[in-house]
Amino acid sequence: MARYALTDIHGCAHTFKTMALEQLKLKKTDELYILGDLVNKGPDSKGVIDFILHLQKQHYQVFCLRGNHDQMLLQASKKGEKALSLTAPEKKLTLKSFNISHFEQLPEKYVQFIKSLPYYLELPDYFLVHAGFDFNQKDIFKDTDAMLNIRNYKIDWAKINNKRLLHGHTPTPLHSIKKAAYHQDSRINLDAGCVYFRNAAFGNLVALDLDSQELFILPNVDRPYAVARKS
Repeated sequence: MARYALTDIHGCAHTFKTMALEQLKLKKTDELYILGDLVNKGPDSKGVIDFILHLQKQHYQVFCLRGNHDQMLLQASKKGEKALSLTAPEKKLTLKSFNISHFEQLPEKYVQFIKSLPYYLELPDYFLVHAGFDFNQKDIFKDTDAMLNIRNYKIDWAKINNKRLLHGHTPTPLHSIKKAAYHQDSRINLDAGCVYFRNAAFGNLVALDLDSQELFILPNVDRPYAVARKS
């Protein structure tokens, strides 16, 4: 049995499938943890969720967290596109993938899937979250907004029982992720900016073996599509 974590797929369904099936060679005895931001920006948000649901239906152990973009899409299903912080081309990609013309038409199957996603997971040796925790709070597990959106925080390790912390949310150059994994840092950001293939520092999907600390690295294979450069 192996345990893997990856994050911030952002609609890059082909890259995600290739990582799971060809790089990780995922088995039903393995555990795969996805730390949120399944959707938006990339070309096939629906395909990402469909593949996760397919794996789960086939009894693969795939566990997903909620990211800020998953939350945004959920809100857009009620409030429309004003709930989304996306460029016009990125909105079009998401609508096209679901074959809808308005975000309020998001099929109930996907609404319910996103609603089911937890904000964090605790493993025997790790805490997994999309963005992080606000360690200034007395109860860090109540601030769901922080779990989706926080950046640049200092960790109070006692509040997470001195377990290691894995997260995504902030695109990070690949060399920094490699360094953190090599040194077995207590905190690792696994967001290698897969969707931002136009940026030389980004454009990779990475998965971490939680036990061996091996990194699996796959350059984006969904390109080309309309996406802004990450500034």
